[in-house]
Amino acid sequence: MIRFILPTLVLLWATAAQALDVAGVNYPPQFTVAGKPLVLNGAGIRYRFVVKVYTAGLYLPAKADSVEQALALPGPKRIHIQMLRDIDANTLGKLFTRGMEDNSSRAEFGKAIPGTLKLSELFVAKKKLASGENFSVEYIPGQGTMVLVNGQPGLSAPIMEPEFFQSLLKIWLGPKPADDLLKSALLGKDAQSPQGN
Repeated sequence: MIRFILPTLVLLWATAAQALDVAGVNYPPQFTVAGKPLVLNGAGIRYRFVVKVYTAGLYLPAKADSVEQALALPGPKRIHIQMLRDIDANTLGKLFTRGMEDNSSRAEFGKAIPGTLKLSELFVAKKKLASGENFSVEYIPGQGTMVLVNGQPGLSAPIMEPEFFQSLLKIWLGPKPADDLLKSALLGKDAQSPQGN
């Protein structure tokens, strides 16, 4: 009996050890989207100067240590954001739009505009994201992108253009990311806090 229990305990310990605690926010090692298990690729903190704004965790079908791998992987994907301070939702929406535009080609961003407008409408309606609130963006091939606010659907229908989710991910993974340290963390690399630089 012990020889069966021991491997199970080792497996459970290894799985638990992969969970990340980021500024008090727990990111489990796995998450299921559309019945498909995703793995936590990395998680980190978005800093503005030295102020912690939010945490972000990236879930992919398999581990990826480069931007190209992360974007090219087929299957569902998920990014989860948890606020660490209050922020005007409309301001955050504008920052996201600018980040998408700065990191996408004109053609890519053009295809993502319908989804970007829907996301902006959601942020305008929400008005404020308070510390402790969260939102997730989940992409399911063939079904589109869903935005969840505090675990509840934030949009009445999915955003169907696949370019939208790719452009959204580039906010953090593109050539001009919102935060270089967060980009490294989402790719599973160690990232120091700004105070350590």
